[in-house]
Amino acid sequence: MTEDVLRIGNASGFYGDRFDALREMLEDGPLDVLTGDYLAELTMLILGRDRLKDPTRGYARTFLRQLEETLGPALDRGVRIVANAGGLNPAGLADAVRELANRLGLHARVAHVEGDDLSPGGRFPGALTANAYLGGAGITACLDAGADIVVTGRVTDAALVTGPAAWRFGWEQDAYDRLAGAVVAGHVLECGTQATGGNYSRFAGRARDLRHPGFPLAELHADGSCVITKHPGTGGLVTVGTVTEQLLYETGGARYAGPDVTARLDTVRLTQEAPDRVRVDGVRGEAPPPTLKVGLNRLGGFRNEVVFVLTGLDIEAKAALVREQMDEAFDRAKSRPAQVTWELARTDRADADTEETASALLRLVVRDGDADAVGRTLSSAAIELALGSYPGFHVTAPPGKGAPYGVFEAAYVDREEAEHVAVLPDGERKVITYDGATRALVDVAAPPLPAPLPPGPTRRAPLGLVAGARSGDKGGDANVGVWVDGNGGGAGSGDGTGSKGGGGGGDGDEAWRWLVHELTADRFQSLITESRHLTVVRHVLPNLRALNFTITGLLGQGVASQHRFDPQAKGLGEWLRSRHLDIPEVLL
Repeated sequence: MTEDVLRIGNASGFYGDRFDALREMLEDGPLDVLTGDYLAELTMLILGRDRLKDPTRGYARTFLRQLEETLGPALDRGVRIVANAGGLNPAGLADAVRELANRLGLHARVAHVEGDDLSPGGRFPGALTANAYLGGAGITACLDAGADIVVTGRVTDAALVTGPAAWRFGWEQDAYDRLAGAVVAGHVLECGTQATGGNYSRFAGRARDLRHPGFPLAELHADGSCVITKHPGTGGLVTVGTVTEQLLYETGGARYAGPDVTARLDTVRLTQEAPDRVRVDGVRGEAPPPTLKVGLNRLGGFRNEVVFVLTGLDIEAKAALVREQMDEAFDRAKSRPAQVTWELARTDRADADTEETASALLRLVVRDGDADAVGRTLSSAAIELALGSYPGFHVTAPPGKGAPYGVFEAAYVDREEAEHVAVLPDGERKVITYDGATRALVDVAAPPLPAPLPPGPTRRAPLGLVAGARSGDKGGDANVGVWVDGNGGGAGSGDGTGSKGGGGGGDGDEAWRWLVHELTADRFQSLITESRHLTVVRHVLPNLRALNFTITGLLGQGVASQHRFDPQAKGLGEWLRSRHLDIPEVLL
């Protein structure tokens, strides 16, 4: 480890990510710390159900299997491993890592962080899981005590970077700007290859190989600045565009709050320093909020679905007939589902040359607290129509038994309600306290807007010819970040081959001037029709030439409730980019 930089990488963006990534990151280049993010709202529900079956479970078992072939090389290279794979049972995972090391004949100093689990004591009745989002200070304490491996429960994703950074550089709790820089680096790294070309909205036409993108790393400095990059020779790309998209992912306004610090996303500066090297600096930080966020997962009931295939002519009439038949069947049943939802996807084309492209899909989703109401009731009603409904009747698959689904919500508690504990390699339990200032979280004042573009000729075209986007979920809410490149708005911009990215259609300032005045919250709702009856808030981030939209309630009770066709809003940004607007020709 050099004196002025901490090389910190990521090898997992979710539970189930590329299995070989941990080994690849260790073999493909030098690192000081390697992190793994295994937890998400849905993951906590999955682990909660695992724990119901077996109290010794509740952690990401994939992590253990990855360590079997990488623990020795990591120890040999002096690379510390920090992962939140402990989930609901970090102590159990730490014990399992020790057992693995002993079996392999290795001496590994293993520590863990706990105290996030707030389910004991009945504070949140009915919750399957209740976990506070802790900061990075417990990780710092474990590394200070010489830990080679640190596993945690529910810490913030960015804590996997703030903890090692504070350890390496000796930052105190009030080093807000430096901690905020580490939070931004952590947010870029946390989703793995989403920072290196994975899921990148401007991927089309790239000369770079995006089939197997390398995982990202940050070269973090003592002042909180960093360079986002990847190991030389690995696939993918790192550009201002890929980093911008990841910064916008699952965020809201200018203040990005966490237990360590509130980072000001409106102060972030991105510069394409060289190919596959993006400098991140200028980040300002503020005291964190006085409360901690708590993620709550509950079992919401049982869910089932059936998809009817409607082929050829009279699609609307066929859909109406089967709906009426199913409604009558439910009325005759002893246990009609409490919630019945229909959705017709017009995937059919006129005069289609294949049966599949001549067909539309009618999706029926039912929910109820009684498994039979969504199991036998649905399957009997649907299958009994096979010879007595619309012409060409068939379904994509017969409905089976109802499956349990979960609901997610967020709560907030005083910091003192979660006892943040670092369990050090020698077994000592160190309680982590926060003695610094706090600051209530409020929105920043709206920034001044640039002058709009002067009138000129326009062309009806997709928004995606000018702008990139990335979308995601936060509980029942969705967000869509929309951005234009700093050196041109066209689809060819930002490939990282020059000092500020490659050229594209139009000037970046012109594209930003058009976007910020054109894509208002009202215009967003006119384009994304599902949002018209919901609250949409627009946040303006001029430094990033970006807008971030939050759509309250679009995802119902969270991803596990499967409220809509795209339950995590992953494709929402791409839908927006496909919508047509009158775009100034100078930008095309």
